[in-house]
Amino acid sequence: MDNPVMYCPDIFRDNDPDSLRARIKGHPLGTLVIQHGDGLEANHIPFVLASDEQGEQLHAHVPRANPLSQLTGSHPALVIFHGTQGYITPSWYATKAEHGQVVPTWNYAVTHVHGVLRVRDDAQWVLRQIRQLTRQQEQGRDLPWAVDDAPSDYIDRLAGALVGLEIRIHRMEGKNKASQNQPSANRSSLLSALKDEPLSDAFSRHMANTLSVKEGSS
Repeated sequence: MDNPVMYCPDIFRDNDPDSLRARIKGHPLGTLVIQHGDGLEANHIPFVLASDEQGEQLHAHVPRANPLSQLTGSHPALVIFHGTQGYITPSWYATKAEHGQVVPTWNYAVTHVHGVLRVRDDAQWVLRQIRQLTRQQEQGRDLPWAVDDAPSDYIDRLAGALVGLEIRIHRMEGKNKASQNQPSANRSSLLSALKDEPLSDAFSRHMANTLSVKEGSS
């Protein structure tokens, strides 16, 4: 991964392509950042990760009312996908009782996608993207909704009011901060504490998985 632009100590760096892609698929609401006009512009958009013979892309759509729909040509873009995250209190560290030299932190996982954005003003492209996104989000449900469940003329009208976004991916970088820099005693006490805390199951599982790998490599 050349020329990373995110501050990331090596111990937190996530270079695993499968991990980076899994974070996009598991947390598809990305923050799209581009340089537009006199400053930076940010939009929060659900994406689908796709690929063809030319490489990987991110696909999305926005209303024509969004200024993004008026872009022409190609634009460098950054999309940030936030995975699980949570506050870590020093009270969960074993060494707090020994010397008290511990402070709070925030643990999180992110994937940054760098690429080139272009608008796809094509109703058929948009309709395919809507179908892709719907299948991605409805999979696993007992009664998954499909685009064809709605009247075709209604869907056609909606698709006509949207434009597509395609981002050709140049590179990805990831950060997975899960207290890997703490001594073994603190990593163990943190895992024990998380079992009794009202945090999201996804965050607790993520922390356990990451620190278990760290423990195994210690």
